[in-house]
Amino acid sequence: MKPNIGLTPANLKKVTDILSAILADAIMVSIKTHKFHWNVSGESFMEYHKLFDTHYEKLGEAIDEIAERISKLGSMAIGTTKEFSEMSQIKEAPGKNPSSIEMVKELLKDHETIIQTLREKVDECAEKIKDAGTADFLTNLMEQHETLAWTLRRYLN
Repeated sequence: MKPNIGLTPANLKKVTDILSAILADAIMVSIKTHKFHWNVSGESFMEYHKLFDTHYEKLGEAIDEIAERISKLGSMAIGTTKEFSEMSQIKEAPGKNPSSIEMVKELLKDHETIIQTLREKVDECAEKIKDAGTADFLTNLMEQHETLAWTLRRYLN
């Protein structure tokens, strides 16, 4: 049964499509963060290892919240690596293991890409789709990514 929450079926679809793409981005950056956590080496190994661990734990919580929001809005959350890969703007680099500082730069770039997308989608949800709940949800998610980006950026100053 579809929810009757003041959004048309077409707008519910638009919102869950937005959320699905955001879910895919979050999964892809989480996978990349895991990879870096597992493969970081060299100077300050433990510091980076713990940093990436903290980040993928926070991403895991956000991923669950995004998937649950999709479900609350009456759709099924995507859940295959194929779907995540196809829908995400975050790209992998198989077979490559950058230096720890390059890992930080790459993750920062990915979070900033997600932040820019979220900022755009907050406005779209609020103004065009008239879904204040999802706009608020995305704003909170954007702030979480801003915090992760800030901690990464501090390693580059």
